[in-house]
Amino acid sequence: MTATKPRIILQLFAKAPRAGFAKTRLIPALGAAGAAALAKRMLENTLAECQRTLVQVNDDYRLAVELWAAPDIAAPAWAAIQLPSSIHPLSQPVGDLGARMATAAEQGLQRADGIVLLGSDCPAITAVSLQWAAKALLSHDSCMIPTFDGGYALLGLRCFSPHLFADIAWSTDTVASVTRQRIAECGMSLAEQAKVHDIDEAADLLHLPKGWL
Repeated sequence: MTATKPRIILQLFAKAPRAGFAKTRLIPALGAAGAAALAKRMLENTLAECQRTLVQVNDDYRLAVELWAAPDIAAPAWAAIQLPSSIHPLSQPVGDLGARMATAAEQGLQRADGIVLLGSDCPAITAVSLQWAAKALLSHDSCMIPTFDGGYALLGLRCFSPHLFADIAWSTDTVASVTRQRIAECGMSLAEQAKVHDIDEAADLLHLPKGWL
């Protein structure tokens, strides 16, 4: 950590809420347009929670927010999203999810003392969750909020190892457990909160906030 207040970057990974591109596993239940509309609502909610975290004054750390977008933020698919000027857009690199997150994490840790990776499909992640993650990185090497389906909604790091992202079966129920094991193998400390529900498939829709559908 630096002598000044540590800098933490929230790195939000998101797809443009375009029909047939975002939340495709929800298409059987909602249709392509309905799945895209829900993706848009979840993304806007997550952006708002990031923005809320950004503007809250604290004495412990400095905060920045990046949107890692797919496709490129200049693509027409992003036209419907109003991005706050305080959130810095970047294009997701090529590769599987692990390779893309590894690139973001490695680059982020060259610019900051800690990074927090998150997606846009978990309404349970709020400004309180993001504040917890930022503060956890002041005393731990990593932090995680796992999901009930075996993945994680949030992963924070203050040191990088490609081992945390390589050769993981993404979108399976082993992601969180394998990541915990990799964190331990790297000799890193881990802070963890209780599991939350993310929204990937039709059965997850009952965990949406009331009135979202």
